[in-house]
Amino acid sequence: MTSRWVRLQAVAVSGSSAEGLMLAALPLLAVSITTDPREVSLVNIAGQAPWLLLSLFAGVLIDRVPRTTVLAWAYAVQVGAALVLAAVASAGMLSLPVLLVVAFIVTSAQVLGDGASGALLPEIVEPQRLAAANARLTVIDRGVVQFVVPPLTGFLVAFAAGAPAWVAAACALAALVLARRIPAESRTIARTHPLRDLSAGLTHLVRTPLLRAITLNVALGSFAASAGNSMFVLYATQVLHVGSVGYGLLLACLAVGWVASSFVVQKIVDRLGYSWSMRLAQGLGAVAPLLLAVLPPWPPLIGVVLVFLTSTVLIWNVCSQSSRQLYTPAPLLGRVLTSHRALAWGLTPLGALTGGLVAAHWSLRGVWLVVAAIQAFSAVLVWFQLSPATFRRTELAMADA
Repeated sequence: MTSRWVRLQAVAVSGSSAEGLMLAALPLLAVSITTDPREVSLVNIAGQAPWLLLSLFAGVLIDRVPRTTVLAWAYAVQVGAALVLAAVASAGMLSLPVLLVVAFIVTSAQVLGDGASGALLPEIVEPQRLAAANARLTVIDRGVVQFVVPPLTGFLVAFAAGAPAWVAAACALAALVLARRIPAESRTIARTHPLRDLSAGLTHLVRTPLLRAITLNVALGSFAASAGNSMFVLYATQVLHVGSVGYGLLLACLAVGWVASSFVVQKIVDRLGYSWSMRLAQGLGAVAPLLLAVLPPWPPLIGVVLVFLTSTVLIWNVCSQSSRQLYTPAPLLGRVLTSHRALAWGLTPLGALTGGLVAAHWSLRGVWLVVAAIQAFSAVLVWFQLSPATFRRTELAMADA
């Protein structure tokens, strides 16, 4: 068990490095082609669309095929996307349509990889350590790796447009090799129709009040975050007046928040429980975008706000993921995790489009005001929907089942 956990973390380091390089490079490359907010937002829309279009079917695959095999397939797709972008950028043939296609493929690989690793985790660690394990993987994905990767991406883009993609291809290849070395539990070959399997996971998610409420609030948060993220590169370059390296350093501030809160999230959950931890995180999370909208454009101050923002997001994400893992039967876990992402993250393309429209017709600061309003509404819902009593009822229902 310990060996599998160490290997899964190694896969996360390599794979997140590849994803981080690609996701940080794509908006920078887009800005080198166009500065129209609506066109820049298209890259984010294309990058978010697979969560809506592919997640449900990915869950069926994850529950039918050994999960480490699906993980390896995801990184094989990642290698291909990185090589395509590297070749096109190095040849000086970059265009917006190319970036849209690559963004779609990169996120398609994420849909498979994140779903497979999330479903694999409860097979490897004990239930009482799920919060700590999810925090560790989140830190690897969004913290330690992205602390290094975004500034590195800025330097690599400045050196050569195709350089980040070449490095990403090597990292994804390493993740592929490492994933193949994790022992996999055999899966029973399902004889039911894939659509019936898909329906079973979706039904469990929708009919469980706790999981349904979490998904609703994640959908609101994802919509809001996508609106802000799609315009963040323009906010950094046009409002804060930083270059590609400064943009990378601001992304690194986001990573600092992930790392800082990861050391205390298990203690917070142990002391407060999942309900109060999620209420606290969502309430504080509504304050950060408001600060981004009203504070003076001083990059160090904005960096502090970004640290605060992602600290609250990590606490919420860990509790959200751990709740799905704890309150879902193992045979359904892959489908429930991906069904959640399809429903919760399916609105992110609309969020990105909204961000572009608000920035174009109002202002870049106005985007953060819209984000703050949505997050505040979600905080009210969380207070009423995710009470301690709701968690107790869900736990009793699982025990009875």
